[in-house]
Amino acid sequence: MRIGASYLYAVVRPIRNEQNLEDFFINRFGRELYRTFFRDYTEKVWGVTCDKISAEWGTQRVKGLSITKAVAHHARKLFRRKEDLVQKQTETSLIEQFLYPKFGPGQLWEEVARQITEMGGEIVTGYLVTRVERGGSRITAVEARNAGTGEVRTYRGDLFFSTMAVKDLIQAMDPPAPGAVREVADQLVYRDFLTVGLLCNQLKLRDDHAKAQSLIKDNWIYIQEPDVRVGRVQIFNNWSPYMVSDPSKVWIGLEYFCFEGDDLWRMSDADLIRLGTAELAKIDIVDEGQVLDGTVLRMDKTYPAYFGSYHRFPEVRSFVDRFENLFLVGRNGMHKYNNQDHSMLAAMVAVDNIVSNSLDKESVWSVNTEEEYHE
Repeated sequence: MRIGASYLYAVVRPIRNEQNLEDFFINRFGRELYRTFFRDYTEKVWGVTCDKISAEWGTQRVKGLSITKAVAHHARKLFRRKEDLVQKQTETSLIEQFLYPKFGPGQLWEEVARQITEMGGEIVTGYLVTRVERGGSRITAVEARNAGTGEVRTYRGDLFFSTMAVKDLIQAMDPPAPGAVREVADQLVYRDFLTVGLLCNQLKLRDDHAKAQSLIKDNWIYIQEPDVRVGRVQIFNNWSPYMVSDPSKVWIGLEYFCFEGDDLWRMSDADLIRLGTAELAKIDIVDEGQVLDGTVLRMDKTYPAYFGSYHRFPEVRSFVDRFENLFLVGRNGMHKYNNQDHSMLAAMVAVDNIVSNSLDKESVWSVNTEEEYHE
């Protein structure tokens, strides 16, 4: 009742001129639901309070979702006779069915790599781009160093796509970018990420309302509780049964959001596995004795942040857009919290522009700025 009353109040008396993510959430969901669901989880993800984050992040990720649309969606489900993968009229956050690669998203890129090499292309891995050579309105070459051997290679080309972090791209420019652009790039913030994978005999969490004592059917479970550091749990069995070699066991992934170099990031794999096991037991998802094995994956710069110097990002964009043969794509490449499909679409739009001899970059940047969701 408090959530409903709070939402109605927000509808009647919304916060004018939204200044931050807190205002954004309260206007769309009411203050009570914001405090219950969004506040603590969002602070886990970003490491700062919602009033320090631009409202643009909410526009990017939540889009048109509201309580009204969520209730209407579930009301329609009661009268729907047949489920359909075509869900163009469904809000992104409410989509319940989707196509998923048998062996996970990496399978898609393995196929892309196969096609590239089949057509004579070369894929070079293990190299770090250290210098981006520019002249006039064009990028002329990139220099890369082998992380293992120290070997340096120079690659010249007609067209360049960058998915590297904008901060690193600007730092690598030679001659250096203007001082103001470097200042903005240097102060861009990224949130880093850990996955603690635990192999379990079974979970305590069961889907009792379906098949008795069956594994819960959720892919992801969001953990709002502020007394544990885990932010989200995913069950790999439910993404695809082929991702787990022994279907009698459960692979569960615990997602931790951190900053590179903080206490979580520096924690040993063994300590992280112990932490994850203890936190799952604390929130009653698994008994500690049911955990058989564990592994840890670290990923830096997972989430480009909408705070720090982000409010000045147009200065960086204006600088990079002047290079007619440089195309920024991807989440880090554009410092934009896109989904994978949006990132792929931005790259496809960039290629369309090249084919049509268009130098306009606006169409690339505009992907995922509209209300309609792309599939």
